[in-house]
Amino acid sequence: MEVKAEVISSLRKHDTGDEFSHVSSLPKASVLIPLFLREGRVHVLLTVRSAELKHNPGEVCFPGGKSDPSDRDEIDTALREALEEISLPPDGVEVVCRLCPLLNQRGLLVTPVVAFISDSFQASPNPDEVSEVFSVPVEFFLKGTDHSAYPVPNIGAYTHSFIYTDPVTGKIHQIWGLTAFLLILLAVLTFKKKPEFEVGFDLENPLASFQQYLQHRLSKL
Repeated sequence: MEVKAEVISSLRKHDTGDEFSHVSSLPKASVLIPLFLREGRVHVLLTVRSAELKHNPGEVCFPGGKSDPSDRDEIDTALREALEEISLPPDGVEVVCRLCPLLNQRGLLVTPVVAFISDSFQASPNPDEVSEVFSVPVEFFLKGTDHSAYPVPNIGAYTHSFIYTDPVTGKIHQIWGLTAFLLILLAVLTFKKKPEFEVGFDLENPLASFQQYLQHRLSKL
């Protein structure tokens, strides 16, 4: 089986579909996790938030944002935001799955939408929202060399951080918090391997753990 087909097959086993679309007690948001193949390796596209933004300026993240009343579902939100932020046309996106939504620090229920895009896509960042676009091999997020973790509870028992040096530009990026957590999860689900570090969640059935955590949080509201 070719690499892309194998990755899609692995990730679709963890698709939550519209299971959480009914949750209306929290404001919703979506992020697009854009994957592509380069020289046979799976890469993920990431953005750097504009320094002018009110929330999390200058941080590395995925394209995404709050849902709009006109959005049909979480996928619509992710595709609309990716078009607005980096000019990624929706018809150039092959949606693979929706992963279990997570609560961020601002109380938004964030649904990760995983998709494949063309390796020839050239991002055109909206300067009001995005200052830079770069990519990282997904397997990087299984390695312990450039990873650190802090005993600050997030979804698991740790808040994770990676330092990545872009070989194209030489720029150094810190990838941490919810973005780092989702990238670890993505790498685990994609390659079916354990990271070289402790993650603070059940690697055997990670999404079941997150669903239990989410249901627990929702029951407190």
